Amino acid sequence: MIEVKNLKKYYGEIKAVDDISFSVDTGEVLGFLGPNGAGKSTTMNIITGYISSTSGTVTVDGSEILAEPKKTKQKIGYLPEIPPLYPDMTVRKYLEFMFELKKVKLPKKEHIAEVMRLVGITDKSERIIKHLSKGYRQRVGFAQALLGNPPVLILDEPTVGLDPKQIIEIRKLIRGLGKKHTVIFSSHVLSEVSAICDRVLVISNGKIVADAKTDELAAVLSDQQKLTLTVEGSASVVSAELEKIPEVKRVVKKGERGGAVRLTVEYAKGADIRRDVFNAMVRVNAPILEMTSGDESLEEMFLKLTQGAEGGNEK
Repeated sequence: MIEVKNLKKYYGEIKAVDDISFSVDTGEVLGFLGPNGAGKSTTMNIITGYISSTSGTVTVDGSEILAEPKKTKQKIGYLPEIPPLYPDMTVRKYLEFMFELKKVKLPKKEHIAEVMRLVGITDKSERIIKHLSKGYRQRVGFAQALLGNPPVLILDEPTVGLDPKQIIEIRKLIRGLGKKHTVIFSSHVLSEVSAICDRVLVISNGKIVADAKTDELAAVLSDQQKLTLTVEGSASVVSAELEKIPEVKRVVKKGERGGAVRLTVEYAKGADIRRDVFNAMVRVNAPILEMTSGDESLEEMFLKLTQGAEGGNEK
């Protein structure tokens, strides 16, 4: 559905996007994740045709954005970080205006009613936009993006500034839209992307540094795994025995209490050392009181991966 190839964007001597390539399948919800200044918004603005790239191509459903801008833009619904609203209009009048502006060919009254129903603003249709809460204004922004039933939705940080209840509602809305649309959703909040998206791209300093299914992201971001282990016995004896396991990289003592020692065992990515750990503790007569997965949190791995990305000029 979307094909991005060798995309580059310079602002003077500043390289905001550095040779990015990726594709998005039909019906996929893709999370575009990175810290502020990483190049997210610049990339999304290029995909929508809002700004041009320095080099590279963006193809949406067979149409290239620079070669066929009008045709390509008709296939995209775009919600920027700040929704493009007219605050003195009512919700209905605004959507009617956007309907005409986009030259939508569908039955006007029925289509607008359906879009308002989808985003949950039917009962706000006669309210003036400036009198709505930020959450509802965001929903109105979603509604304008959906006018014309575009196959692709580009959503740039759609939950910024919302309260927890509004964030949950918008996440639910995005998941629902993903059933009928191909969605690219950008954020700098890892937990948000993990909760909504099928797949995640991590961008740092204008480059893609990770690309994985959401449930595989931890394995991609980390080059090692950890076990947290509590055993009865001598810390030095237990550590020495664990370090004999070939896949173990490091054993770190975390604490000692009441004859039991708590350790973190770091081992090679992709390995499963639980059986080896059990056998090692049997050999030194050190009963295992507790053994749990102690992998780094996704947030910790994300920070390591994108360290130094803060401070750019573009999102």
